[in-house]
Parts: sequence; structure tokens; C-alpha cells
Amino acid sequence: MFKIVDKKENKYLILDTDDGVIEDFSWEQVITFLKSGVVIEGCHETERGYHFDIDSSDYQVIYKGYKFRLYPNDKQKEYFAKCFGCARFIYNKMLADKIEHYQKTGENLIVYPSDYKDDFPFLKEVDSHILCQEEQHLQKAYANFFRNKDFGFPKFKSKKNNYKSFSTSNVTRCNTVEIIDNKYLKLPRSKNFGLIKVKISQLIRSTIKTVTISQVPSGKYYVSMNVAIWYQSLPSRGSILGIDLGTKDLVITSDGDKFDNIKTLDNHQKKLAKLQRQLAHKQRGSRNYEKARIKLAREYERIANIRKDYLHKISHKLISENQVIISEDLNVKGLMQNHRQAKSIGDASWYEFIRQLQYKADWNMRVYHKVDRFFPSSQLCSNCGFKYEDVKTKNLREWICPNCGKHHDRDVNAAINIKYRGSQDLGLLTA
Repeated sequence: MFKIVDKKENKYLILDTDDGVIEDFSWEQVITFLKSGVVIEGCHETERGYHFDIDSSDYQVIYKGYKFRLYPNDKQKEYFAKCFGCARFIYNKMLADKIEHYQKTGENLIVYPSDYKDDFPFLKEVDSHILCQEEQHLQKAYANFFRNKDFGFPKFKSKKNNYKSFSTSNVTRCNTVEIIDNKYLKLPRSKNFGLIKVKISQLIRSTIKTVTISQVPSGKYYVSMNVAIWYQSLPSRGSILGIDLGTKDLVITSDGDKFDNIKTLDNHQKKLAKLQRQLAHKQRGSRNYEKARIKLAREYERIANIRKDYLHKISHKLISENQVIISEDLNVKGLMQNHRQAKSIGDASWYEFIRQLQYKADWNMRVYHKVDRFFPSSQLCSNCGFKYEDVKTKNLREWICPNCGKHHDRDVNAAINIKYRGSQDLGLLTA
């Protein structure tokens, strides 16, 4: 019989009650024992993983993505180009055949990549898993369309798109995909083109499931890996936070804290305009045109990285400090139709921020809730509940409640109302 008796320096002390010996193990080792059937007192299996009583820690399996920069040589670039082309070709060919068959018969056509290899022998030059992944992508595109027409009907992939990618899966019994010496990436058929140099920025602690090789408009190559890992959730908190999203201040909390909108795109506008002018003066298709296009693409990539890094810092802070986070359910797509605000809203990247909050809350057993988008959070007095419609019609940033005389900052007041409404929705407060 085993029992957790203490924790010191991130190690769990486990007592063997039969002989009285105490040994220390990391939480990864303890979970390995539990998965093998060893019973350890103080550890309980939950719906999502395991719970340790000694420090109230929760552990669960999550699917995490890793993205690293690749540095392929010329031979490897040539193979990647073939993979990009074959992936695009098989996707378009299967889609075209399905459309043609449906127009003729009114029935759905089931197609497989293997059906095309005899007619198009060049498909045999790339990893077969790449073609299978494209088939799955097409099936998913059809499923999304029939589930929700907002997704739109599957579209053909353009050869002129400067973003190229292909995906393949790892055959775990022989490790067709793996990181070697934290310097090189092994892919299926690597014996034909060698190991690929990769810049590893963090350790991968589990088996790789799938990988996606991509070439972005700036010409850089990246590998994205989907890995199932055991993850230690953050300690439970008791606080509830309401947040309001804006363009003047990016995030306003019910506690009165405000996170600046760094306006990344606006701050780089002069350099972007210069690069766009230079590109416009080049002859399309020339070498100088391609050089100018890459310079512009790298600037856009830099802007996107700065913005995403800032959003990660804010979302991590909010998730770390609060158990429940409540925001408004914004119709970002509809708001972007306003041409006067579309640029500012796009630069704020609300959708990406909400996406980060959602998955980080799920990883750390937090609650992220969105209130009804038609809830008039900015017009209600958080003190007495009076609805003052002039806040919206006159676009007031600060106002005094005509009913109770309370002075309000519009955004902070909205965040407080969002917190209260969301708490009611979750049953944390009574009406």
C-alpha cells in the first residue's frame, strides 16, 4: 500500500506502508504509477484526470500545440514544394469530382486518395498520410457546411496563395515523426531528404500525434505539432471577474483595472505604407517584386506576433488570478461591417483574445462565461439598476445616474454589470 505524505520542492513524498520507506517522485512519475494500476492513497481519479489531496492539485490530459521554426536545405525545400502541390491537387480534385457527381446524380460521392494514384503517379512521390489528411480536411469542410451554413461551401485551394501547408500523422509504433537531439525533425520518408534542422524553444514531454509543415507569406517554414500531454492545472481561486472589451482600452475589468490597447497596426502604419508603396512600384512577377512582397509580409508577421504575445500575457494574468471570468458575447463579424471601426476592431483582435480565454480556462478548470450580446451593460446603473439610454445615444464615456446620483466610468460600470449578470446566469447569485 502506498500513500502520499508530503510535498517538497515539487516532489511528492510517497510512503510504502509495508516497509516504511519514503521516496520522492515528480507528479509525472506518480501519474505513471496510477495509470499502471498502482493504488496510492491521497490520489483520486476524476472525469478529466487525477486529483491529489496533499496540495489540491488537478492533473488532466490536454491537446497542446507546439510551433517551431524550420530551416530546411534546398533538397528539403524541393520535397516540401511537392507536398504542398500534391496536398492542394488531391483536395481540389476530390472536391471537383464530388461536385460533378452531385450535379449529375444528386448523390454524394465517396472518394479516397488511393483512387487517383494510378492516373496521377506523382502523388506516389509524397507521404501517403499527407493525402489522407487532405481527405479528412475535405470531409470536415463538408460536415461544417451541413452543420452550419455560415461556414460556407468548401472552396478550392488557390495555387497563388502565399500561405502553403500540409499535414501528416505520426505512426507511433515506429515513430515516423520525432524530434532528435532537440535539433532535428524526422518526418516520414526522411531517408530521402535527411533530417530537418529545427529551433526547439521548449521541451515536448509526450508523443507527437500530428504535424503540419507550413510556409508563411514571408517565406519562413514552420512545423506545428499536436501533442497529448498531462497538464497540471493552476490552483483553484475564489474570485469572479467581469470584463468589458473596447478599443480605447483593450480590456476593462469589474475591479477597475484597465489594459491598454497597444494599437499595433496603427503604430506600424507608416512603415507599412512605405513598404506597400515600394511594392506597388515593382513589376509583378519580377525578382524585385518578390523581395518587396517578402519585406511587407515580414512586417505584417511581426505585427501579428506582437499583438498575439500581448494578448497571451493579459489572458494568462486573468486566468491565473480568477476562477470565473465573464465577458460579453460580441458579434465581432457583425461589428466589422462598420467601416469606421473595422480597422480598430481588427487591430484589437477580440476574437483571438476570447479564444485564448476559452482554452486556458478549460485547461485550468476555470469557468469562462459569455452573457447575452443584447444585454445593455453600459446603460444600466450598477448601483441601482436604472437604465440610462443617453449613454448609448450620446456616446457618453462618463455619466451620473439620474436616479441615484452615482458617478460612473462607462466601461468599468459595464464590466460590473457583466459580472453580476453572468453570476446570475451561472447560479452564483440570486436574482
